[in-house]
Amino acid sequence: MNANQMSQMSTGELIVYVVVGLIVCILLLAATWKILAKAGEAGWKAIIPFYNMYMLVKIADGNGIKFLLLCIPIVGFIFDIIFSLRLAKAFGKGTGFGVGLFLLPNIFTLILGFGSAEYIGPQGQKKEN
Repeated sequence: MNANQMSQMSTGELIVYVVVGLIVCILLLAATWKILAKAGEAGWKAIIPFYNMYMLVKIADGNGIKFLLLCIPIVGFIFDIIFSLRLAKAFGKGTGFGVGLFLLPNIFTLILGFGSAEYIGPQGQKKEN
């Protein structure tokens, strides 16, 4: 195998990684869009960086500004665990699902978005109409 063939192979692999990465990003965006829609929010809010996290924390906790806690090193790690558990609870899921959201967020976000889970309310409390 000469240098030109190795270069083409590396470019081909790079293209595969980029395409797979884009597909994963689009799927996660669509799942987040559906999570927001299930909670009665406009799905387009999933597209805007930081605002999408604000909305997810608002859905899970009732107070969206708490998403800023995710930016503080140790506090952010602890709040991410709490946030994952509360987001699961807001959709009627148990502690195990919340742990899954924390440990494998991409997979469990897809399950939450495309699954049959229905939004109950912040921290699992029924929303008042």
